[in-house]
Amino acid sequence: MALLELKQVTRHFELRPALIDRLMRGRKTRVIKAVESMNLTLGSEEILGIAGESGCGKSTTCMMVAGLLAPSSGQLLYRDRDVNQLDSGELNEHRRRVQMIFQDPYESLNPRFRVSDIVAEGPRALRLWPEREISERIASMLDSVGLPYSKYWNRYPHELSGGERQRVGIASALVMEPELVVADEPLSMLDVSIRAGILDLLRNLARQRNFACIYVSHDLSILGNIADRLLVMYLGQAMEVGAVKDVIMQPRHPYTRALISAVPVPDPRTKRAAPKVSGDISRPVDPPPGCRFAARCPYSDESCRETFIKLEGSSSTGHQAACHRLEAIPLEAS
Repeated sequence: MALLELKQVTRHFELRPALIDRLMRGRKTRVIKAVESMNLTLGSEEILGIAGESGCGKSTTCMMVAGLLAPSSGQLLYRDRDVNQLDSGELNEHRRRVQMIFQDPYESLNPRFRVSDIVAEGPRALRLWPEREISERIASMLDSVGLPYSKYWNRYPHELSGGERQRVGIASALVMEPELVVADEPLSMLDVSIRAGILDLLRNLARQRNFACIYVSHDLSILGNIADRLLVMYLGQAMEVGAVKDVIMQPRHPYTRALISAVPVPDPRTKRAAPKVSGDISRPVDPPPGCRFAARCPYSDESCRETFIKLEGSSSTGHQAACHRLEAIPLEAS
């Protein structure tokens, strides 16, 4: 049984014009199609990486998985239970089992709470354990993330560095003993010098505590080190999914190839050809029905503009790409 399964999950946001625009100019409601017909399966203890540029729907997908946003349509199943059909008690249990590590450690922590109170907030709100046991678990959790409780117990967020704040965020999520952790770009606000330590910490804790993880990042090198499978998104659509080494070393979709070719190589002697991408960036507001990369893709034809291939997203189906023109794309394009 899969831990998490998304079946045709879609999330739209309406852009309602002002009243005067509706009355005088006849403007209609427009729709941002943030996530479109997403199919995805995640197994227990698996780490799935999600990559794509800003605005592609990564964070919206994470918010739906964590139960913070409801899908506009489709089913989001957690252990074969539809999250949208859970009652209040079951939803509280789901929110305990699925925890989120937010992108910005400066904004995600309450500045008026001490470190011990921040980490204890979840267990206290759900009344998971007696207060004495909560304190013991917090002390152990702080030690696990590299923050000795004797030193950090009474500190406030403004007294911590960026890396220490992110470790507090990790402790707040893991103290709930989750089965799934959603990490939404947890390194993007941190200095490069401390990213490796936080990444190693997450990887080691995932192995020790046996939780699955959805890890979102712009950095393909990070996903190549931490993820088992990789999902590439573009403007709300899943473009490619497969084992992380297959997707990075043998990308099949033109967008994935362009994304990888744009990654700088730390060797001045190495030269990469510019990505074969042209045209304006598409917008997610009332987009056409086909592949949203078609307008910029050098290999697209009419079939690409009319219909979009929906990936199955299952680990058993192997390496998949949502492209009609795979046979027409030369291998050297990667």
